[in-house]
Amino acid sequence: MASFDSIDETPLSTASHERRNSLEKHLQTRPGMQDLKDRHILLDTNVAPALQAARQDLDRQRAQDNLKKNLERRPDREELIERNILPATNAAPALQAHARELEKNMLADNLEHKIQSRPQPEDLIEQGILEEDEDPRSPTS
Repeated sequence: MASFDSIDETPLSTASHERRNSLEKHLQTRPGMQDLKDRHILLDTNVAPALQAARQDLDRQRAQDNLKKNLERRPDREELIERNILPATNAAPALQAHARELEKNMLADNLEHKIQSRPQPEDLIEQGILEEDEDPRSPTS
């Protein structure tokens, strides 16, 4: 049950004039061809429109082939670990920085412990490992 109170009774000549003004306003604010190409709405190509779809398919296939070829040549995880590109840890990425810091501190502690427990030069001289003139504490060395 439609209401007849909302019937548009404006003359057709007025409606088409308003529509023409609206169309002109939209055409004035229409983006340019280069803008549409930059936004990837229009294809930036010199190929005939009838061949553009085929060219797009060909470009997509070429990109897939290149990607597949590069993935086949990609080194495996073990090689990347050997070349020190990937860490040799199975820790989560969020924990890897902490694991590296811990490993660095453990190495520093181990080195400090070994330096503290190394033999004195006189012990090395007694054992025949160093000569007396090789004593690192003497000023002539």
